[in-house]
Amino acid sequence: MTVLILIASVLLGYLLGSISGSLVLGRWQGVDIRTQGSGNAGGTNALRTRGWRFALAVVVIDVGKGALAVWLAMTLVSALAVDANPMVAGVGAGLAAFAGHVYPVFFGFRGGKGAGTAVGAVAVLAPWAILPMFGVWLLTVLATGYVGLATILAGLVLVPTIWWLGPEPVPMALVVFALTLAVLIVFTHRSNLARLRDGTENRFEKARLLRRRR
Repeated sequence: MTVLILIASVLLGYLLGSISGSLVLGRWQGVDIRTQGSGNAGGTNALRTRGWRFALAVVVIDVGKGALAVWLAMTLVSALAVDANPMVAGVGAGLAAFAGHVYPVFFGFRGGKGAGTAVGAVAVLAPWAILPMFGVWLLTVLATGYVGLATILAGLVLVPTIWWLGPEPVPMALVVFALTLAVLIVFTHRSNLARLRDGTENRFEKARLLRRRR
């Protein structure tokens, strides 16, 4: 029974994660955002190609599905009063939702990079980590204009934040979640790292405050 509940949590998380905000909304408008801009089905590309209203709706959906996946999994375990740990179920569902966003079964396994969905999962599993992550993300964007770099650093800062600001003792499930999510975010943003290395990464110039003087 316990194993079945955990499997159901992971499956539910993956299916929710596969509901890509930009691709669902794009279908309503008769466009596939994967054919525009960077080709990524995420919030940043949505902002650049479709405008802030479209991008905001995408972010709400992507963050919401990550949070919903974790909450449903933890609630399911608690309601059924099985031996499974709600935190473990939530971690499984959150990571599965991330995987679903990156490789959505409903959209040919071509999705986004998972940042919004990751934020939603973190908001339920480790809400104290949201502010430090957002602070690092915002400072990086303002300083460099590189959204991809900002997302990578925000993902990496999750690991020490779990240790320093989390409960004592830190649940092992949360440690696994933070480490796994940080690695996955770096992996899904590997193309951004390659472009940074080559000097071809796009900047979000409107948000960049520290600009080189000419």
